[in-house]
Amino acid sequence: MTTSTLRTAGHTEGVRRPGRWLALSVLVLAVLLVAVDATVLGLATPFLSEDLKPSGTQLLWIGDVYSFVIAGLLVSMGSLGDRIGRKKLLLIGATAFGAVSVLNAYATSPEMMIVARALLGVAGATLMPSTLALIRNLFHDPRERSLAIGIWGAMASAGAAVGPVVGGFLLEHFWWGSVFLINLPVMAVLVLVGIKLIPESKNPNPGPWDVPSVALSLVGMIGLVYAVKELASHGPSLDSGLAALAGAAALAWFVRRQLTLPAPLLDMRLFRHRGFSGAVLADLLTILGLSGLVFFLSQFFQLVQGRQPLEAGLAELPAAVGAVTAGLIAGVVARRFSVRSVVAGGLAAVGLSLAVLTTLDQHTGYPLLGAALLVVGVGAGFAFTVTADVILSSVPKEQAGSASAVSETAYELGAALGIAVLGSIVTGVYRDFATPAGVPSGIASAAHESLGGAVEASGALAPETATALVSAAQEAFVDGLRIAAGVGAAVLLATAVAAWFLLRGQKLEGGVEH
Repeated sequence: MTTSTLRTAGHTEGVRRPGRWLALSVLVLAVLLVAVDATVLGLATPFLSEDLKPSGTQLLWIGDVYSFVIAGLLVSMGSLGDRIGRKKLLLIGATAFGAVSVLNAYATSPEMMIVARALLGVAGATLMPSTLALIRNLFHDPRERSLAIGIWGAMASAGAAVGPVVGGFLLEHFWWGSVFLINLPVMAVLVLVGIKLIPESKNPNPGPWDVPSVALSLVGMIGLVYAVKELASHGPSLDSGLAALAGAAALAWFVRRQLTLPAPLLDMRLFRHRGFSGAVLADLLTILGLSGLVFFLSQFFQLVQGRQPLEAGLAELPAAVGAVTAGLIAGVVARRFSVRSVVAGGLAAVGLSLAVLTTLDQHTGYPLLGAALLVVGVGAGFAFTVTADVILSSVPKEQAGSASAVSETAYELGAALGIAVLGSIVTGVYRDFATPAGVPSGIASAAHESLGGAVEASGALAPETATALVSAAQEAFVDGLRIAAGVGAAVLLATAVAAWFLLRGQKLEGGVEH
């Protein structure tokens, strides 16, 4: 054996850490759980409302405060993990997530539930950036890292799909708190196995954790996300305007402060890297174009086509299957062709699928819908997996936590903006439908609030009038959905073009560049 062969063999052994795949299986447990937890609450809300009797505003806070806190703390927690150790932060966060889940399950008042959900958001914010950053440090071989990131993304997609099924089963057999208690055994396995298998990693020269920057990041992101959600729910108002102004001012101050600190919470110079900025922008706009539509599509399956919740959840499964499959092979495909062709191609496929949904009507058959959702899943799976790889590969591994947090923040912000922007379109078109003759003003007012409200309010009417009201409401909802699909398609196709130019020359290690 030659000296060069020995050197190569030694190098391969050095970068391939024993037990790394078992460690990965522990990390993806956390991702699966956060994804499941984000979807099960929606199913539990009617049961929770009956028990705790929250007001309408309290119910909104119970639903929203978790995502507000996660969005506000992701960058800070990613940076904290870089400083104190990502394994340490992950294990502390996992323990806290399990403990606070018990508080959620046994909440006895709406106020207690809101506080418990906020604390769960704090714990959740430690998990996502830590898992992705640890993958960066577990897998030094670039091809293995691409596969590991694909598995990470696939589990997030699987969790979102499995959440409604698991939640539905638990709610049929147990009380609403059970949807939170499923977190306990998973977190116990994560902590006990993670202590032994996950290696510690952190920035060797991190500098102090800047508390004013943490506060500015929190105020800025919560202000922005709150303004977007308020705008979607109630239209323009003084509250949403002030929140947007405060959020934008705090984020501008945050950016300015980062540029002057010797050890910033988030190194803004990362954004000078075209690949990093392009990948983050692609993630944000893709989620923006997708999230609002997926949110309303589940209502379409149930309230327009009359499917049961479990059947509606299964109807959306092709998107998860496509995302999981594409995520697992995305690294190989990106090396065979190129980063920009896979990302831009994936986004274009999603955009074209959304364009197909502009032909939607109340009687559209499932084969067309299922095929469109499958293509959406495949396109998104390719795009998200490769952009995550680009984001992690384009920064020094010491800053992996901060980079992962930026990626996750783009995802959260894109989701909030998508539901707000596309939600405003659907809601605006829906509220303009003409009320059939013979419907009392009180019932008409309730019917114009939401499609669910129209279906519920119609129960107080004579059968013919009720049918006419529901039919008019369904038609208006589908009209709004078609327009939102068109806007989503335009956003995705524009993002595909932008990605083609922004990701020019980017490559995964060991791949092609063009």
